[in-house]
Amino acid sequence: MQKHKILLYVIMYLTEKIVNLCDFEYKMNEKEIIRHDGIVERIGADSCHVRILQASACSSCSARQLCRSSESKEKLIEVRGHYPTLQVGEKVTLSGSVRQGLRASFLAYILPLVLMLIALFWGTHLGGDGAGALAALLILILYYGILYLLRDKLSKSFSFEIVNYKNN
Repeated sequence: MQKHKILLYVIMYLTEKIVNLCDFEYKMNEKEIIRHDGIVERIGADSCHVRILQASACSSCSARQLCRSSESKEKLIEVRGHYPTLQVGEKVTLSGSVRQGLRASFLAYILPLVLMLIALFWGTHLGGDGAGALAALLILILYYGILYLLRDKLSKSFSFEIVNYKNN
């Protein structure tokens, strides 16, 4: 039982280090920015919610595969920050980076696939096909569970910001 706890802590530690490696700042140029026009729905003390509408420009956007707004007509986005002059119903422009989408895809799809394949080969080598399949399944459950536990930290690095707003 003690070995399982140690293994769990090691996996959590490594996952957090990988998340930290993906968390770096850099300057964006115009081609690396995703912009969406929206309308403020709710305003809180430290965040506001903006409803963005799918525009026909989404079909020509270079980040349409990474941006999930193309899957629905409307999407509610939480924008962290304090905007004291913002009002409900106001039109705003949200800005985010393409790099955030790539980082999210890496954490959500590529890294778990690599971990699953490693667990599959390791489990198959040690205990046969059944053990390999079980190890792959367990590593995925563990990985996504750790991502869920780190969701607050991740939400700080994956966010939109309001770049301009004006009264209606």
